[in-house]
Amino acid sequence: MLLLMPDVTNADDLMRRIAKGDKAALADLFSAEAGRLIGIALRILRRRDLAEEAVQETFIAAWRRASQFDPARGSAQGWLTTITRNRALNMLRDGSRMEYHDGEVLADLGDRSAEAMAAFEALADRDALKHCLGQLDEPKRRAILLCYVTGLNHGEAAATMNAPLGTLKAWIRRGTIALQECLS
Repeated sequence: MLLLMPDVTNADDLMRRIAKGDKAALADLFSAEAGRLIGIALRILRRRDLAEEAVQETFIAAWRRASQFDPARGSAQGWLTTITRNRALNMLRDGSRMEYHDGEVLADLGDRSAEAMAAFEALADRDALKHCLGQLDEPKRRAILLCYVTGLNHGEAAATMNAPLGTLKAWIRRGTIALQECLS
């Protein structure tokens, strides 16, 4: 099965056109990226309606702030991913649209560690991120995946890993530094 990688340069070009007020470029960018971004938001929010709302807010922000996009600082896909992730996490923190469950229901939702590891395993073997994550020791990799893939905050990830909060933060910091070095 052939997996096609998204065209990063195309997304960057579309962002440049959006900064000039090109509405068709916004529609093209939405067509190219919305599905991927909904998947990211859905992993964090676990509700399709909220995930779609987060992505809609992402594209509104992209339209309004397209001139702030700087390809020298990263790709358009990375910029959109960051906006989506931050919107989804803000929606979680806000909590007014979230449903609250008792302890039994929460236990039934399961451990997010399995979801984080499944996302890691789903990366293509030739993917540089998978290679670099694979070089990290297990606690650092798991901490990073719990926070950045499943959207847990540091406290929730520490509780999931049964580790002190300071230790978890150190794992994430050291792991992200190692990832930056590996990916550069």
